[in-house]
Amino acid sequence: MIITSLLDTDLYKFTMMQVVLHQFPGAQVEYRFKCRNPGVELAPFVDEIRSEIKSLCSLSFKEVELVYLRSLRFIKSDFVDFLGLFRLNEKYIHVTPLLTGEIEIVIQGPWLHTILFEIPVLAIVNEVYFRNTQRMPNLMQGRERLEAKIIQLQSEDLHALKIADYGTRRRFSKAWHEEVLRVLAGRLGAGPNGIFAGTSNVQFAYLLGLTPLGTMAHEYLQACQALGPRLRDSQVFAFESWAREYRGDLGIALSDVYGFNAFLRDFDMYFCKLFDGARHDSGDPFAWGERMLAHYRSNRVDPLTKTLIFSDGLTVPRTIELFRQFNGRCQLAFGIGTNLTNDLGYEPLQIVIKMVRCNGQPVAKLSDSPGKGMCEDQNYLAYLRQVFEIEESA
Repeated sequence: MIITSLLDTDLYKFTMMQVVLHQFPGAQVEYRFKCRNPGVELAPFVDEIRSEIKSLCSLSFKEVELVYLRSLRFIKSDFVDFLGLFRLNEKYIHVTPLLTGEIEIVIQGPWLHTILFEIPVLAIVNEVYFRNTQRMPNLMQGRERLEAKIIQLQSEDLHALKIADYGTRRRFSKAWHEEVLRVLAGRLGAGPNGIFAGTSNVQFAYLLGLTPLGTMAHEYLQACQALGPRLRDSQVFAFESWAREYRGDLGIALSDVYGFNAFLRDFDMYFCKLFDGARHDSGDPFAWGERMLAHYRSNRVDPLTKTLIFSDGLTVPRTIELFRQFNGRCQLAFGIGTNLTNDLGYEPLQIVIKMVRCNGQPVAKLSDSPGKGMCEDQNYLAYLRQVFEIEESA
């Protein structure tokens, strides 16, 4: 089994799931899988992927895992009680080989009962692919590359830098993921006094004594397109619903579901003061950071009291470059994914599972990076752009 615990997922799946339980328990959703690498054939591995998903659906939360979740300050007792009864159900997920050699993965059902599929299923596809295509992986090369990253991060002027692992979904393997985390924590120092701030992976946070990190993902704001009172207010509705659940905790807002311009229009003085900061996940990160700082200042908020989180395809050199530009001007954090957990010399899979429908209607992300969106309904995309006043290139 690749996945041996339902904790082996990103923290934001639990924080979003808690909102779903309390505010949207009846929502019905559809997710679809996409591999962005041209020419990669996953169809030969369908039976293996299905077998791993079957094992995933046999898992339930252990009592010690529930105790751990209950210890997190923002996780509520009734949500943990619900998780004590929870299992993923195979009837909601279908994996189909296509004649092109690609695969189709469709997840359909209640949002509350399907939200935990995404991260472990992506981890399964990755590990199945790489254990079949790289039967004798060059772990020494991976270790050498990791060592080079650590040396870069130990530069004297980077003592205030904080990085985190965001790499569960695209890791080379679970075993390699664990090795990377152990090495980073040991060499860079973990927690408030170290460079390695923690991990998005809840199981490894629990097992290795690391800080679990994460707030919200794109699917949450996308679903609110169908759940809110009207489309134009869906971003504001999402942030207000989040604030209703967490009362100021977990206050990092995701900024790129409707494009950055639309985010800044909605992220007014109230949200600037209420939320702790914002996360960048598409578009030019340097321009984004400068505009965020200016936006805070124009809303009479001191940027030094706010956190900017960068998480879009980061490498260690890019992270250092961003740190040097913004250090001392605001609080900073950096989430590095694939470049930490799948850098052994092989081309990583660029795979995603995105929500495409909620309550029977299309939902979409209008990314600041071309190609990162995923919606099959072009009419809906055009309407979304019109409503949020977004140029066609977005």
